[in-house]
Amino acid sequence: MRHELDIWIIGGDRRQARLAGLLAEDGHTVHTLGLGPAVEGVKEERELSGAALADCVVLPLPVAASSGKLNAPLAEQEIPLEGVFAALRPGQVICAGRVDPGTQAMARDRGLVLHDYFAREELAVANAVPTAEGAIQIALEEMPVTLHGSRALVIGYGRLGRALAPRLAGLGAKVSVAARKYADLTWAEGFGFGTEHTGELKGWLCGYDLVVNTVPVQVLGEEELKELKPECVVIDLASLPGGVDFAAAKALGVKAIQALSLPGKVAPATAAAYLRNTICHILNELGV
Repeated sequence: MRHELDIWIIGGDRRQARLAGLLAEDGHTVHTLGLGPAVEGVKEERELSGAALADCVVLPLPVAASSGKLNAPLAEQEIPLEGVFAALRPGQVICAGRVDPGTQAMARDRGLVLHDYFAREELAVANAVPTAEGAIQIALEEMPVTLHGSRALVIGYGRLGRALAPRLAGLGAKVSVAARKYADLTWAEGFGFGTEHTGELKGWLCGYDLVVNTVPVQVLGEEELKELKPECVVIDLASLPGGVDFAAAKALGVKAIQALSLPGKVAPATAAAYLRNTICHILNELGV
């Protein structure tokens, strides 16, 4: 990776705003659009002319909002994705997060290749830590009892489940893990956690004070939610569509919280550093 690149960051949240400052500190020429007032050393742009000259373009996580718009919550007005792609050129390095098939196809129609940084293992592993801390913050704010001495169930034992379970236990919670793979259940058991099979949760949920889901398919439907004790708090950390039937939860009076993009909300500076590292890895691999 060259030491001085021309980089455009278009749209995004506080993570991308912090990322702009970090890349500028690294000596790159950084332009932002749709991110609000630029920090020192960063050029705030009002239009996309000039973006085609960039060595690298960084788009948000997730890249798309609803109705074909760029995910740009800090922008003064909506930014059409089609307009962004029209301003770029084939052959550019374009990094984007959580790229859906429709967005990928739209880019491909213009000869553009989107490198999905959210699909990178190093970013997924790194993001598990602030996500776990954010989930604990929500639990502390919403539970009527302390985590210490409470019974907590973590559904899923992937990267996030493995980051969250020991942190809950470290605060004195009695933690169980639900997983589909028997190998994961064995690992969880080896670390001293109770275990449940994800496909057999029904009938075993009545004793928990906190349930945190990390699985992006529905595992807590109406029947499972009915079993929860009245003051149990449910936190869904999974990517959309998530793993909780929120309509059923509302009808049943279950406190269910959908907590998306926690790294950018609870630790934007840390999340931005993870993004910088991952984008640098992509550029190094591409020989830029």
